[in-house]
Amino acid sequence: MDYGICMLSLVPMRAETSDKAEIVSQLLFGECYEVVGKQDNWLQVQLASDGYRGWIDFKQHTTVTQQYFQEWTEARHPRAMDLVQVVSDQDVRIPIGIGSYLPFFDGMNIRVNQNFYLYNGRVSNPVASGSTAQLVKVAANFHKAPYLWGGKSIFGIDCSGFVQQVYGLCGYQMPRDAYQQVSHGEEVHFVSQTQPGDLAYFSNSEGRITHVGIMLEGQKIIHASGEVRIDTLDHNGIYNADLKRHSHQLRVIKRIF
Repeated sequence: MDYGICMLSLVPMRAETSDKAEIVSQLLFGECYEVVGKQDNWLQVQLASDGYRGWIDFKQHTTVTQQYFQEWTEARHPRAMDLVQVVSDQDVRIPIGIGSYLPFFDGMNIRVNQNFYLYNGRVSNPVASGSTAQLVKVAANFHKAPYLWGGKSIFGIDCSGFVQQVYGLCGYQMPRDAYQQVSHGEEVHFVSQTQPGDLAYFSNSEGRITHVGIMLEGQKIIHASGEVRIDTLDHNGIYNADLKRHSHQLRVIKRIF
């Protein structure tokens, strides 16, 4: 069995063993995983954080010991709060973005195996506070980030990746995809009863959950659709003022905190 950690700012996770294959998600810096399959120059990995699977190029794999992987999995790690920062040692500077994991951060250094890297930036609290104000503040960092299918970063993110990163930065681990996320929380029955931080889910014509966004004050919603944008939610769904029509059909609203 092999274990690894992402030592680049981002690593694409693909549906198949090809550089042309669909990107289903991304590894963020400091994120640990288990190698569960191998094919040619590709490794199938399963993330320690949410159990998500995909294929990565073997050249982007950094091995960690089983003991380190187990320690990583059992610990709660702060995450980078600056939009862009670096981690460094005497030989290398690695650019990282908001949401990157900071394994075993001691206030100055992170640890990967037995190596230490300096991080001098803002960090998240790895323990969920249940603060809706903090959720809204974190979500605002991603405003105008471009949409990218499978993306999890400020430079490209999808709707469920956006929700997962915002809640993760507030200490609450959500699943990767919207249809998985909808199982979390308690239902809010009316749009007029929503509170900031509630999650609104939307379905396609077959009834499948395909979209999610985070509620703000005044029935506004921040979500990733073309970009991370702010629109209005009513009982029909999201009203896009630029398009002058509803863009997503409301299915259910959930409250996590």
